[in-house]
Order: sequence, then C-alpha cells, then structure tokens
Amino acid sequence: MVKAHFIINPASRDFRCGKAWPGIKKRLTEKGFDVIEHMTERIGHGAELTHQIRTEIESNGDESPLVVAVGGDGIVHEVASALRGSKIPLGQIPFGSGNDCCITHGIPRNNLNDAIDILMNGIDRSCGAWRLEGVAAPTLDGYPSPPPNHWDGEVQIEGRTVRWVFLESDAGITSAISRAKLRRAKWIKGPKKYTYLGVTTIPFWPRRKVEVTLDDGEPSIHDLTMMTVTTGETFGGGYRVVPNMYPTRKDGSIVLAYRLSRLQMLSLMGPVKKGKHVGKWGIEQIDVNRVTLRPVNQKGEPSDVPVGNPTFIQADGEPLLQLPATLEWHQNQIIFRGAKDVSWS
Repeated sequence: MVKAHFIINPASRDFRCGKAWPGIKKRLTEKGFDVIEHMTERIGHGAELTHQIRTEIESNGDESPLVVAVGGDGIVHEVASALRGSKIPLGQIPFGSGNDCCITHGIPRNNLNDAIDILMNGIDRSCGAWRLEGVAAPTLDGYPSPPPNHWDGEVQIEGRTVRWVFLESDAGITSAISRAKLRRAKWIKGPKKYTYLGVTTIPFWPRRKVEVTLDDGEPSIHDLTMMTVTTGETFGGGYRVVPNMYPTRKDGSIVLAYRLSRLQMLSLMGPVKKGKHVGKWGIEQIDVNRVTLRPVNQKGEPSDVPVGNPTFIQADGEPLLQLPATLEWHQNQIIFRGAKDVSWS
C-alpha cells in the first residue's frame, strides 16, 4: 500500500467534489493507496491541516509521503503554501473549475484513473513560486480578510500580508471580475460564471492609474488594465495568459496591458485563449523577477496605502490582497508530482 494524505475541499466545483469523494476514495484504495483523508471545513483550513501533517512528518523523521490536494487550484494553493520549502511532494486529483495546475503539470482533468496513475508513477519536480506581499482586502459577504500565516514568512513592510503564488497572480480588470464572484452569479456553475461576470463587470469598471516598477528599473505610471504573472502558461481553465512560462524557469515573466477600451477588454478572451494576445493593442510580455505596484491618487502621486477605487491582486485565483503590493519570483519552492512527459521539462 502507498501511504498518502489527501486534503479534500468538499466545496470545490460547486460542492460536487465532496459528493464525489467516496467514489474517488474507493478507486484510490483499489489502486493500492493507504488513504488518510482530511476534509476541509473553511477557507484556509487546507493549509492548517497540511502544516500539521508536515510538522508530524518532519518531527518524526518519517520518509516523506505524498500529500494530495483534491479539488481545484484554490486547495492546491493552500496545501502548497504549507508544504513550501519542504521535501514533501504535492500531487493533485483535479476537481475544480479551471484546474490549471493540472494543465501545467500534465495531469488529466477528466480521467480519474490516469490522474491516479500519475500519483503512483509520476515525476517529482522542484518548482518556483511568486512571493506576493500586499495590503489585505476587507471581508466581503462572508469571504474573510486574509490573516497572516507563519508558514508564509515575515512581511518586509509592516501592515501588509504575505501569500505565495503557485499558479497565478493578476491585478486589474481580471481581479475585479474574480472579486465580483464573491457576491454575484453564485447561481451560475462552472466556467460560464466567469464569462457572465466579465461581460457584466467590464462596462462599469473604473479606470485607474498604477505605478509599475520592474526589477531595479525606473518606475512609470500607467492606466493599468491588466497585470499577470504565472508559474505556467495558463490560468482560467486553459487560457494561455503568459506564453512560454513554466515552473522551472530561471526568470519570471509578466504580461501587462495598458488602457484597453471596454470593447478591447471584451474582445480579449479569444486571443488570450490561444496565447495570441501579446503584441496586440500594446500588450507586452517581459522577463522579470520583481514587480512593485503602487496605486496613484487623484493628484497623480503614487501611494504606499490603498487609495481611490481598490485594485485587488490575486493569489492563485483568490482576490484577497490589494495594492500597493510586490511580487518576487523564487525558484525551487515546492515539489510537485506531475506527468512523466511535460512540454517544458
């Protein structure tokens, strides 16, 4: 029997993950797994459970068993956050809406048997992550303001909050759309929810100026429409937002879009899906290892506190922080078990 801890988000994919778990567990047992299950009960619980598991493994000197996130990219974020810096490999059984971590690591999203086979026979790779430090967003409709977590490390600037990004971080219209899902369109299931939210958010989204500094370059102020960094090419369920990015890359990469019209924003989804948006309407992609973002007040002055309409910034699909914020690319942060053959390795 192969011992493994499974961290399950029963709320994933509109609560269908929890209902499907007994059948998934049965299949895992049949395949030879000694299943130790941990069911999450709230946002952030997956990281707490994983931290306890890690502490026990490391204090006992046990051989590192596999820890598996069952659900979508949100539970992967929580489990990876608590495993970061350890030798414990992370696997995933996909049961979310986007499952972009699975896309990056070659895990089938719609074939449970093949996903389980990768847990058994896949390749462990040391992957990079982005360190995100920003101002905590307020509680909204029961979605909590993010607390500090000791496994995320100390802040560099007092009053801010740290999160690590194992899939993607974005700010601008995309994060506004994600923030909108916390209070609207809860009746729509799956990827169609984001299409609806995009169409209904873009026409009313206020423009804003943001100061952008890349690495040690000179800061510049822009009418920011979208900023995105990732660890792989895709997020949003396969949209190739940052082409040619991959988890073992030496340098990070950023995609920036400035002052797009509302029609251009609405028309962007098609090109982004195919990774054909860079160079269109002035959209640029730049290799970078540190990004500093500061909001600009009505006087045109960059600010070290939130001003005006808040600009949210996401950590793996969760719009939990806001500008000002910094992002830093760090190699070798998490060991991820993926397919033997991936395009980037």
